[in-house]
Amino acid sequence: LRRDDDVLDTWFSSALWPFSTLGWPERNPFLERYYPGDVLVTGFDIIFFWVARMMMMGLHFMGDVPFRTVYIHALVRDERGQKMSKFKGNVLDPLDLIEEYGCDALRFTLTSQAAQGRDIKFSETRVESSRNFATKLWNATRYCIGKECVLDPHFDPNACRQKVNRWIVGRTALVNRQVQQALADYRFNDAANDLYHFTWGEFCDWYIEFTKPILEGSDEDAKKETRATAAWVLSQLLHMLHPFMPFLTEELWGQVSGGSQMLITAPWPNHDRIELDEGAATEMNWIIRLISEIRGVRSEMNVPPAAQLTMLMRDAAPASRARLAAHLELIRRLARLDKVSVDGTAAPKGAVQLVIDEATIMLPLADVIDVSKEHARLTRDIAKLAGEAGKIESKLGNEQFVAKAPPDVIEEQRERLAEAQQALQKLTAARDRLLSA
Repeated sequence: LRRDDDVLDTWFSSALWPFSTLGWPERNPFLERYYPGDVLVTGFDIIFFWVARMMMMGLHFMGDVPFRTVYIHALVRDERGQKMSKFKGNVLDPLDLIEEYGCDALRFTLTSQAAQGRDIKFSETRVESSRNFATKLWNATRYCIGKECVLDPHFDPNACRQKVNRWIVGRTALVNRQVQQALADYRFNDAANDLYHFTWGEFCDWYIEFTKPILEGSDEDAKKETRATAAWVLSQLLHMLHPFMPFLTEELWGQVSGGSQMLITAPWPNHDRIELDEGAATEMNWIIRLISEIRGVRSEMNVPPAAQLTMLMRDAAPASRARLAAHLELIRRLARLDKVSVDGTAAPKGAVQLVIDEATIMLPLADVIDVSKEHARLTRDIAKLAGEAGKIESKLGNEQFVAKAPPDVIEEQRERLAEAQQALQKLTAARDRLLSA
């Protein structure tokens, strides 16, 4: 090596060559601070060409490994599993995606798909879905601000009295623990997906809907507690989502917190001391399952959105009756029910039956839809879907096809078969629930 080579001189003197024999000082503050590192993020295709050589050179010249952990990330492929190539024309430009959907949407999409040991089948529709998630979070924040949900520095999550607030506080604590464990295990996709489902499915879709009657009611103590709880839960979500969506969460945090401290410098939330109310969780989960099942029937049976249904409950335990009575108005509003009865009558003809724990739920539909036509429609759909699934099964059972077809084509056929079987199971269950008129 030539001592007068400026490029090599700069690189070696600042990084990996602090040896006095070549004229550099033995003590290098740069190396003392940054060597060894902690985590190396790389792709599997250069483990030997780069990672292994870095390890061997570090051990030989420095007497220590250059990093303690190697995170091998997935290879980003197109939606069919093929490697992106300019020749194939299947390359998606990240800058174009950022311009269209935003940087956070692209970042969240890649993180949520980065499962260990699997390549990423990337498509623009997934980025669009992440953009919709960002919009959902934005709208939820604006709603909370509009309802005067302000952060209370003295808020104690364990002091909540409302069942719905105790439930969401416990769920927030559990999700926080799940996310921390997933990040510690480098399962970034699990952390992102846990936050996605909790934010969209529980906080936005359920908690906000559950608290609307409270915030619109006359109980000032309940309203004050609910506002403080909603603001606290939202702030914890922004904290946990910040590594995945830094720009959006920083903007929303400034609106929620008043700009007192940037989110990136705020401490990571720790909820180990939060008490979990199992009773509140069981009760609210029962309400969610009941409403979800009724909504599912409405969708499967093509019940008009404006139609008000009658719900009959039979063989319900005292606990189920108590939950129904305590949340009756909420259930009626969210499930669009007109009448609710627990007198244990027999199922009328043209009724759909559901089972929630020990209780049987019956929804008479004869006066709302044409039961015979709906039964015939479901039968036709089942036959059509069964034919499609049979063709795919026959194709995958052909040894010549499996031997000659590219792996990505076989994988695509298997995914289509799984989707068809899942849809077939759902339609069959819907038809079986529909009693003959």
